[in-house]
Amino acid sequence: MSNYSYNVEEDSFDELVVSESHKLPVLLDISADWCGPCRVLGPLLHKMVIAYDGKFSLGIVDADENMKIAGRHKVRGFPTVIAYSKGIEVNRFHGAQTEGFLREFIDNLIERHEAAQS
Repeated sequence: MSNYSYNVEEDSFDELVVSESHKLPVLLDISADWCGPCRVLGPLLHKMVIAYDGKFSLGIVDADENMKIAGRHKVRGFPTVIAYSKGIEVNRFHGAQTEGFLREFIDNLIERHEAAQS
């Protein structure tokens, strides 16, 4: 894990996702250990959080242990990645994605977050 990735549970959600997203955009990765696409996407997300070095945070939710978070977000499949900025959900995607897709998704999130700062 990097300084910008961390596990999120029900009792830490508001602090680590909602509050944190006022400072930095947050990607919330809702996944499960048994999920094949999750095992593909997880390492790519970790690679991105290291490469972007502090431009966004990555919150990781184990859906089996935190079903209320998955339910509240109406997750229908795994992995589901939800982008937060300024305390609200601004975008999401489902399933494993390419590195190019992730870079574009993250770049758009960072641009949106910075535009809201001005």
